[in-house]
Amino acid sequence: MTASVRARAAALPAWAWLAAIVVLSILFRVVLARRMVAPWIMVDELIYSELAKSAAAHGTFLIRGVPAHGFGFVYPLLSAPAFRVASVPTAYGLAKATGAIVMSLAAIPAYLLARRVVRPPLALFVAVLTLAVPSMVYTGTLMTETAFYPLFLGCALALVMTLERPTLLRIVVLLALTMLAFLTRAQAIAIVPAILTAPLFLGRRRLNEFRWLYAIIVAGGVLVLLWEGVHGRSPRAALGAYQVTTSTHYSAASVLRWLVYHVGELDLYVGVAPFAALLFLLTTRERRSPLVAAAVSMTAWLLVEVAAFASTQSQRVEERNMFFVAPFFFVALCWWVERGLPRPRAAGVCAVIAAALVGAVPYSGLINGNATSDTLALLPLWTLQDTITTLDQVQSVVVGCAILIAVLLLLIPGRFAIVLPSLVLVLYAAALWPIEANPHGGVQHASTGALYGGTSMPDRDWIDARLGRHARVAVLFDSRVMDKFTVWTNEFFNRSLRTVYDVAGPTPGALPETPVHIDPETGRIAGIAEPYLLTTRSLQLDEPEVAADAAKGLAVYRIVRALGVKSATDGLYPDDWSGPTATYTRFRCHTGQTLYATVGGDSSLIDGPSTVTVEGMKLQVLPSSRRTLVIPLHADGSRCVVHFRISPVAVPAEVQPGSTDTRVLGLHFFAFKVT
Repeated sequence: MTASVRARAAALPAWAWLAAIVVLSILFRVVLARRMVAPWIMVDELIYSELAKSAAAHGTFLIRGVPAHGFGFVYPLLSAPAFRVASVPTAYGLAKATGAIVMSLAAIPAYLLARRVVRPPLALFVAVLTLAVPSMVYTGTLMTETAFYPLFLGCALALVMTLERPTLLRIVVLLALTMLAFLTRAQAIAIVPAILTAPLFLGRRRLNEFRWLYAIIVAGGVLVLLWEGVHGRSPRAALGAYQVTTSTHYSAASVLRWLVYHVGELDLYVGVAPFAALLFLLTTRERRSPLVAAAVSMTAWLLVEVAAFASTQSQRVEERNMFFVAPFFFVALCWWVERGLPRPRAAGVCAVIAAALVGAVPYSGLINGNATSDTLALLPLWTLQDTITTLDQVQSVVVGCAILIAVLLLLIPGRFAIVLPSLVLVLYAAALWPIEANPHGGVQHASTGALYGGTSMPDRDWIDARLGRHARVAVLFDSRVMDKFTVWTNEFFNRSLRTVYDVAGPTPGALPETPVHIDPETGRIAGIAEPYLLTTRSLQLDEPEVAADAAKGLAVYRIVRALGVKSATDGLYPDDWSGPTATYTRFRCHTGQTLYATVGGDSSLIDGPSTVTVEGMKLQVLPSSRRTLVIPLHADGSRCVVHFRISPVAVPAEVQPGSTDTRVLGLHFFAFKVT
């Protein structure tokens, strides 16, 4: 860079650089978000998309036509304009772009926080790091994280300003932002105890300045209790969908264990050096500064909240719920750099603690599919485990790298201190590919899996394209043979899907749906009022097809008569393998019809012939071959029932090397046909 270029760059005001950082982040994240082809953090993304669709269409908050309570409505309102367009695939892209815009705004409060202690260049570096964190990948999802990140940092900025000078206006702004954050995510309740404890860091002499802050919070708490009481609800109802967490028994030992795990993972997430920096500031006189008071209070309470949740609900590190505090650590590191990187003995102790804490995380038990949505910092380690080291060695490698960073922190000359935040930025850049594209746990892979787990159609809104988005189409879910994504993905992309029914247990996620039953005598299904029905072809509905996804075995039926199935099976697994027995039932059947059942075996499972006993006949099926069994049907009332008994049977895990399938299997039933 020439001297003239440097001079022109230096002449630009800081706000222009900050605006450029935000705009570049938006553009970059929009490009990456285009690679997300379908929602994949389920059922969260489905919930918030349903709320956004409902708000856009009716100004209400409904999920599958049922009023929704307890979910934050700020994010659905932000994304609702996108869903006013006709095509859901187009709306999906616009909603992700909205998320990229909103989440990138987190750079502004992060910059303003940093400006309270460092000069503009380093404050801009904090803004860059704030938008480089791995969790910015959530701009490609329909999740509240995109709105909560800037709001959380806005609350932190308001808290710092209140701690500096607690005027009534600043207190009101702080509490208003906290309420807005709560209406985005109930998790923001942790900000309230942080507000109450932050003034304690400033010393006893200043506590009297915050009497209005405490009075307003206490009065607000009383009003909430009165409001819930007047409406006949428990005070816990104020937490909405998260009130279940208040009725759970918490073990102090378990919460403490998960707190250590979360602290260690947060240390890893921010790159060790920033973590050591905040620890070091706690040993200096800056520990009584408003910025440190706010950062430590908000971090501590958020970590305790998340650790308590993880100890009873998820049993995994919930990085997704705590990454919002990362900019505090970036500010601490740049503050330390601004001061010339002084390193008294306390700095060495803090560096050692930061290097050691990353070793407290049980990586071997956490590097799995759950990390894709919740613990992004582990995905690069998954790639490491795939290519360089073993799973058991990951912890040693991580600790070794942390030690190297700690040594660099302690030995690098002060004039080169900018290398430390630059190193964090390099680590984030290196982590981008495994987080985005790792074939095991990358988010693009997860998104593609969600799409093709639900549909194989080239047009994701194929049902709307065939019937129109105002059609009334129901989904009939059969958990025995249908993947959950065949409901969720098709429901998301097709506005015409309005209601979900189930015949063998609900879809996961506890969303509103209605159980229905197949009458065992007639095969009739009562209780479905919609004129069209999406379900698996395996149910063999006795209705005309109007559209089909043949690869997924799905079809949309037009209901023209009393709804019922032609036949049903029992004793078959979802992949159509049988156990030792199986039953085929044909409804509205009469004596004289014939069943053709095509079956086959697998020589790697059973290396000899299999015997099928059916209707008094014993028929043999050779290994690794198919045979069509011809079985005369005999009516019992209005139905025909055929019982199959198969021998021998085998367990794949016991006879096939490397198999983990513990089912007892007999034969594969490929097809049933009645003439």
